[in-house]
Amino acid sequence: MSSRKGLNGTCSVHEYTGTFAGQPVRFKMTSVCGHVMTLDFLGKYNKWDKVDPAELFSQAPTEKKEANPKLNMVKFLQVEGKGCDYIVLWLDCDKEGENICFEVLDAVLPIMNPTHGGEKTVFRARFSSITDTDICAAMARLGEPDHNEALSVDARQELDLRIGCAFTRFQTKYFQGKYGNLDSSLISFGPCQTPTLGFCVERHDKIQSFKPETYWVLQAKVNADKDRSLLLDWDRVRVFDREIAQMFLNMTKLEKEAQVEATSRKEKAKQRPLALNTVEMLRVASSSLGMGPQHAMQTAERLYTQGYISYPRTETTHYPENFDLKGPLRQQANHPYWADTVKRLLTEGINRPRKGHDAGDHPPITPMRSATEAELGSEAWRLYEYITRHFIATVSYDCKYLQSTISFRIGPEHFTCTGKTVISPGFTEIMPWQSVPLEESLPTCQRGDTFAVSEIKMLEKQTNPPDYLTEAELITLMEKHGIGTDASIPVHINNICQRNYVTVESGRRLKPTNLGIVLVHGYYKIDAELVLPTIRSAVEKQLNLIAQGKADYRQVLGHTLDVFKRKFHYFVDSIAGMDELMEVSFSPLAATGKPLSRCGKCHRFMKYIQAKPSRLHCSHCDETYTLPQNGTIKLYKELRCPLDDFELVLWSSGSRGKSYPLCPYCANHPPFRDMKKGMGCNECTHPTCQHSLSMLGIGQCVECESGVLVLDPTSGPKWKVACNKCNVVAHCFENAYRVRVSVDTCSTCEAALLAVDFNKAKSPLPGDETQHTGCVFCDPIFQELVELKHAASCHPMHRGGPGRRQGRGRARGRRPTVKPSARRPKDKMSALAAYFV
Repeated sequence: MSSRKGLNGTCSVHEYTGTFAGQPVRFKMTSVCGHVMTLDFLGKYNKWDKVDPAELFSQAPTEKKEANPKLNMVKFLQVEGKGCDYIVLWLDCDKEGENICFEVLDAVLPIMNPTHGGEKTVFRARFSSITDTDICAAMARLGEPDHNEALSVDARQELDLRIGCAFTRFQTKYFQGKYGNLDSSLISFGPCQTPTLGFCVERHDKIQSFKPETYWVLQAKVNADKDRSLLLDWDRVRVFDREIAQMFLNMTKLEKEAQVEATSRKEKAKQRPLALNTVEMLRVASSSLGMGPQHAMQTAERLYTQGYISYPRTETTHYPENFDLKGPLRQQANHPYWADTVKRLLTEGINRPRKGHDAGDHPPITPMRSATEAELGSEAWRLYEYITRHFIATVSYDCKYLQSTISFRIGPEHFTCTGKTVISPGFTEIMPWQSVPLEESLPTCQRGDTFAVSEIKMLEKQTNPPDYLTEAELITLMEKHGIGTDASIPVHINNICQRNYVTVESGRRLKPTNLGIVLVHGYYKIDAELVLPTIRSAVEKQLNLIAQGKADYRQVLGHTLDVFKRKFHYFVDSIAGMDELMEVSFSPLAATGKPLSRCGKCHRFMKYIQAKPSRLHCSHCDETYTLPQNGTIKLYKELRCPLDDFELVLWSSGSRGKSYPLCPYCANHPPFRDMKKGMGCNECTHPTCQHSLSMLGIGQCVECESGVLVLDPTSGPKWKVACNKCNVVAHCFENAYRVRVSVDTCSTCEAALLAVDFNKAKSPLPGDETQHTGCVFCDPIFQELVELKHAASCHPMHRGGPGRRQGRGRARGRRPTVKPSARRPKDKMSALAAYFV
């Protein structure tokens, strides 16, 4: 076999010879990185300010475009697929995997060799684990990709896109335009995400409305022998009237003996667990391992791709009759933690797992080969250990124990004492946390025997409110009500955390924030179906019918969008109901933030609102200006923009990162055709402004194609040059007291020259010189003073990509600068690369 990297530098390609369909062939094996394509709106429909969100339900056209343009996945597949006669699809065997199959086919089929006489050229491999046995078995019985399952995913994607974007855009713009302390950059709505939040808020409401009640219990102790006493439970359990409880106490407290009324000894069994499916794995990972659902799912997927476990996305808890249970068990026979248990099971014979639910997708999650903590790392090991112990438990025997019960009478009242003795630990040997709790064995006695009463008292207690939902409890509710799939449940829970709708407290309990509570209460006030699980559950059933070929894709899509379009219009008309709740919990923009910079229209101070999304608000003009996120904002020397007279502000990602000035008005209303919303002065093409790209730009970035390296005039004495697209930063000329961009250009690479002035005492220049003008790329003196790094943090607006402005040089009629490597001798390029981190 030969291996190489594909043209995208990410996916490997392995080639080898073999036989296929009875003839010798040359195989080519490669991969994709998740979905090849993603669904999005066309052109103007992606611009929030130019489109009414109501249009997104039907009028807005959608297109499939590359999910990650930087990977060039379509071109990569076409290059590798050109000249091939057959394609065998080995994508994950679930609905998402089926959808990716057709994305791959759309890219590859047009450039494959033409078929001869209707010959079958597309095959689908179905497998549940990456082991040689499973792979060979899948290759021996190749099928076809399921178009209906792929269509059900297309339908879900389009529904979530259209419904989610319409509601999200409307409520985000409406509420962020009115309130300053929402502390969420996006007030999102999702057909699955919102009911998920609804469960959390419903529990919060129960806690808030809970009124504790006082109750009383009787507790008795009897002497079993000289050194031991038994604690007896009252058969009435509790009473809520103190006087009645006192009456029962008075009737019993003078009694000296407790008489045995009855005894019983029963052999009982604690059942071994059902085979493991995704939802149960996520529940245990959250409640026992302290791993969030999304992190647990990612860890399980990594274990699967490395061949340690079977496919981790399954709803099935039942092993097929022909499943080889002993094979995976033998893999564990020499493991230092459970070898003895496994060898005993293999010798004495395994117990057939309990009959669970067969969803018809994949077998339950099963360990496929042995591993140690040193191999996997601590996080992956903890999940692998649980999966393995669970599997061994499913083929072990039930735990058997003897339960003894003694019923006592003290005066007219009856009490009970219970004890348990383990007969055979069974599966609890491998899952000790499931073992029967150790209780004292009860003394041997019979009806009529008496025991001395050592104490009898009345205890006052209170009922307790329910606690906040744990992730495990939330997963159970989502599964019960059909919200999301086994694969998407972790994503929905993660979304409500990311949006600041809930916070994860100790014990992985989910506590709703003010914003989450107000949103859910607002949905209930306007249209409860937006937050109740019923409507999404019905949609999921329709999507499953598409996957089974029992429902028409277009009809389901059209009907569901029509329902939600009507709900959207009603929501917009009734938004005042939610707004009433918002104004009780949040402050208006005018009352939020602190004065920072002057508005160019009224020349009054605008307030800087630091809560997400950070922005400036002018209460006099009633205008709000969005700022770059994930950084700090401060006033920039009270300098003003020459176009609109707004005071400039300085955005910074930190001392080791990037910083640049920006005009609040220009960033929200780009003044030039080649500028996009959100750009700062380092991307502004104004020909004479001293802060613009035209005056401070040096040359094309050494890493990205579309970026320009721009001098940061605020960074001295630790001067920096930073790319205005990507997160490349060059630290240079430390201790220089002045650095300027010259009007002259380098004769070699056409980059702008820098004029640098040093203090004589700190000058690193040869011959004690204090001034030097040269090119940062080509000048050998400057090369020793420049160090390239990546910025400490990077906002999405800094990333380059298709569709961004392609100007590479400074705007003065000067020829575009080129990458230094294009015209520089190799020894100079390597000198610069040596500093690259």
